[in-house]
Amino acid sequence: MMQEVINRLLDKPQLTTEEREYLNVLGSLIYEYEENQEPIPDIYGIELLKFILEERNLQKQDLLSIFESKSTLDDIFDGLQELTPIYIQKLANFLNISPDLFFPS
Repeated sequence: MMQEVINRLLDKPQLTTEEREYLNVLGSLIYEYEENQEPIPDIYGIELLKFILEERNLQKQDLLSIFESKSTLDDIFDGLQELTPIYIQKLANFLNISPDLFFPS
C-alpha cells in the first residue's frame, strides 16, 4: 500500500512541497523498516524442513507417517539420505506448502 502511494507521487510531473516532504517521510519509513528486518535466508531441502518444524512446533517424529521407517527419517535428518521427489511431495501436502520451496531458488 505504501509503495502504491510512493509510485503515484513519483508518477506526477511536479510535486508540491507537502508531497515532496511526504514522499521523503515514506521513503525514510520504508528504509528504516527494511534495515530492521532480518533477511530471509535462502534455505531449502532438509534445512527448510527443520526450520518449518521449529516454526510450527512440530517434531521429527510427527513426520513418521510420510517415511517408510524411523531409520529413513533419521538418515534424512542426519544428511545420509536425500529427500526424494516423492518425499518432497508428501511433505508439501502434509505441511500445506508448495513443493517448489524445497528446491534452491
